[in-house]
Amino acid sequence: MTRYILTDAQWAKIEPLCQGKVGDAGRTAVDNRLFIEAILWIIRTGSPWRDLPEEFGNWKSIHKRYRRWVLADRFHDIFEELNRDLDMEYVMIDGTIVKVHRHGQGAKGGLENQAIGQSKGGMTTKILAMVDALGNLIDFKLMPGQRNDICGVEPLIKEKEFDALLADKAFDADWLVEELTERGSKVVIPPRNNRKLQREHDKMMYCWRHLIENFFCKLKEFKKIAMRAEKTDQSFAANIYLAAAVLKLR
Repeated sequence: MTRYILTDAQWAKIEPLCQGKVGDAGRTAVDNRLFIEAILWIIRTGSPWRDLPEEFGNWKSIHKRYRRWVLADRFHDIFEELNRDLDMEYVMIDGTIVKVHRHGQGAKGGLENQAIGQSKGGMTTKILAMVDALGNLIDFKLMPGQRNDICGVEPLIKEKEFDALLADKAFDADWLVEELTERGSKVVIPPRNNRKLQREHDKMMYCWRHLIENFFCKLKEFKKIAMRAEKTDQSFAANIYLAAAVLKLR
C-alpha cells in the first residue's frame, strides 16, 4: 500500500478549494483527494509520472489534469487561501539553489526563460523565498541559479507590510536599506565587510533567521523540488506552492 501524506484534518481544509467537487459547474471529479495525493507522491519521491502506482489511477489522465491545474494557477490559489493568517511581525528573505535534472531542460523558449542558468554547480535554479515570523512561506521568486539574490527582492517586498526584515549580507544594498527605512521597517541585515561605514544591526534578532533555513530543509524533503525535473518554471512553481501548502498544515 502506498504511503499517503494528507491527514483527514489537512484534507478537510484543502477539499473546499479543489475544482471538480460536488456543486461545482461542469464534471464532478471521481476522487479529488486521490488526485492531490498522486501529485504529492510524485513531488515527494521525484519519480517520473509513468512510475505512478496504479492505485492512484491512470497516470496519463492524472498528468493531464495536473497540467490543466498548473495553467489555471490552481495550486497557487490553494496556497493563497490556506495562507491568510501570516505573522508579519518580521519576515526573512533568502535564496537556495537546486540542481536541474536533464529531464528538466529543453523547454521551448530556452533555459533562461524557465529560470534555469549555468552556475558553478551546473544547470541550476534559484528559489528566492520570503517567510513570516513562524517560518511559513509568504511568497517566492524563481531565478536562474547564477543570478544574485538581491535581483529578486523588489517584487517580494512590494505591497507587503512588516515590522522588520531579516536577511544575510547578500542583501546589504543601499536601495533596500533606504526603502525599508522609509517604510519604518527595521533593517536586520549585517553590513558587507567592504562598507566604509559599518551599520549596526540587531545581532540577537538576526539569529532568528534560522527559520528560513529550516523552511528550505523541509521544502527539499520533496525530492522533485530538491532536484528540479520540471521543464517549465510554471510547473516547478506549482510544486512549490502545493508542498508549501502541505507544510503550512502540519
